[in-house]
Amino acid sequence: MKKSIIYDGRDSSDAEMRENAARDAAMLEFLTQFITDERRQRFEEVLDFRTRHVTVVLEDIFQPHNASAVLRTCDLRGIQDIHIVQNVNHYDVNPDVVLGSTKWLNLYHYEDKEFNTPEAYSHLREQGYKIVATCPHRDDFTPDTLPLDQPIALVFGTEKLGLSDYAVENADMHIRIPMFGFTESYNISVSAALLLYSLTNRLHDSTDIAWHLTEEERDELRLVWTRRTLGRIRQYERKFMALHPEFFVGAKAQ
Repeated sequence: MKKSIIYDGRDSSDAEMRENAARDAAMLEFLTQFITDERRQRFEEVLDFRTRHVTVVLEDIFQPHNASAVLRTCDLRGIQDIHIVQNVNHYDVNPDVVLGSTKWLNLYHYEDKEFNTPEAYSHLREQGYKIVATCPHRDDFTPDTLPLDQPIALVFGTEKLGLSDYAVENADMHIRIPMFGFTESYNISVSAALLLYSLTNRLHDSTDIAWHLTEEERDELRLVWTRRTLGRIRQYERKFMALHPEFFVGAKAQ
């Protein structure tokens, strides 16, 4: 599994992001002076509605238009983490649809094996998630009845084939969106939009679900987003290293 926090073209692991909290705090303070007050205020407004209580898993989504529309919806509904499982199909996005939303999201890629869904499920369960497979023909729950007392991972498959048998049979719960016409299913991007709109509204209205980010998580995203906002980040990093050599013993500016 590979994690990509897209802010300067590099892949970043959790260890790299958290290895030195003091350094990160100093870096954030340093970089913040170079962005506008309006951008800082916008960060706080968005962070107030960001969540990891709900996450999204995309299994073998290959149509760039659909893949991009789901990412855009995730950003707009405050979903921070998206897990991308590539078994047969290569995941790609359409920049005209995604409109830059990926730079504000954490993307986790599962692509090292012939079949990567088990690894994704295992990783999510280790993080405390209940796996919820989206299935138009299973009647476990609807968007109004799905339990939200624990973090959930919504799993979406391709519009034509749906989810793999493994994804369906090894899920903890199943959810369907009620339909009243002849067509068998919604387009995946529409399904994601309907589900995320309903479920995040329920979170926002709740008084007993701890769905907000922690302050530590907010600080992590402030730093990532600030770096992504600035151009020529390497130049700022070199200035920071010159001002704070104590954080970079034995390191060289790149």
